[in-house]
Amino acid sequence: MKKVSIIAPCYNESQALTFFYKELKMHLPEIYKYEIILVNDGSKDDTLEIIKNIAANDSSVHFISFSRNFGHQNALKAGFDLASGDCAICLDSDLQHPPQLIPLFLEKWEQGYESVYTKRMNHDSISFFKKTTSKMFYKLTNRLSDIKLEDGVADFRLLDRKVVDALKDFTENHIFLRAVIQWLGFKQIMIEYKAAERIAGESKYTIRKMFSFALSGITAFSIKPLRFSIYLGSIIASLAFLYGVYALVINIFTDRAIQGWTSILMSVLFIGGLNLLMLGIIGEYLGKLFIENKKRPNYIISETDLIG
Repeated sequence: MKKVSIIAPCYNESQALTFFYKELKMHLPEIYKYEIILVNDGSKDDTLEIIKNIAANDSSVHFISFSRNFGHQNALKAGFDLASGDCAICLDSDLQHPPQLIPLFLEKWEQGYESVYTKRMNHDSISFFKKTTSKMFYKLTNRLSDIKLEDGVADFRLLDRKVVDALKDFTENHIFLRAVIQWLGFKQIMIEYKAAERIAGESKYTIRKMFSFALSGITAFSIKPLRFSIYLGSIIASLAFLYGVYALVINIFTDRAIQGWTSILMSVLFIGGLNLLMLGIIGEYLGKLFIENKKRPNYIISETDLIG
């Protein structure tokens, strides 16, 4: 009998976790053996206690608990690292990723697909701001990185054992799993789904986290921002040189005094701002090199009932 690993990160999901577990069990085909791995990502409520209670009454449920919050991507990575199934399915524990699709995932897997990923179709309750920022995220990522992601691609997916094993070799700190899995290749197929509303709690992705997520995705797979800074810097330097020639000609061949403190000040501020922007881009890459060079672990497990 084939074994399927179900991985679900949990961060302050005490209100939804029991309902999620019951809904999940309803949609697991009985022809497979399962291990359900619930990853407590440093929750501050009683999420871990609820996970342990569920695991105590169901031998197929296991838990991983981090020493602190290491983020959604690292929670998924921990699940993949310790999963023992012939395939692994990851989904969020707030039921925005519908467990009803799991039988379809497994059907596609049996047909030979090694990566079954999903594309989110927004429901009507999602705000205009959320939809707009999501589209901007994918457009910016695709334009500035070497990996192309479809708008709405989620971390709700199935991965074959060979893909999971390949993921274990990745130890980078700022891991961006959607792009990493796309980069790995393998035989893939996409399934569209309509995102459900959260049954409880609130979204953990603030604007700051979404921006950080986009920045990680761009800088992890491309040096295009660095090249862009070179091009932009060259253009500004050329314009500054031409302006300098113009000012010199006026000073030598005419009697007009060069006026315009405002334009000079604006030019200095503009070029100074560009310098800071370019230094920020370079600093982002250097900072990542600094962190990666330390070779710190992606996460620290406080307790688990799994053996890696």
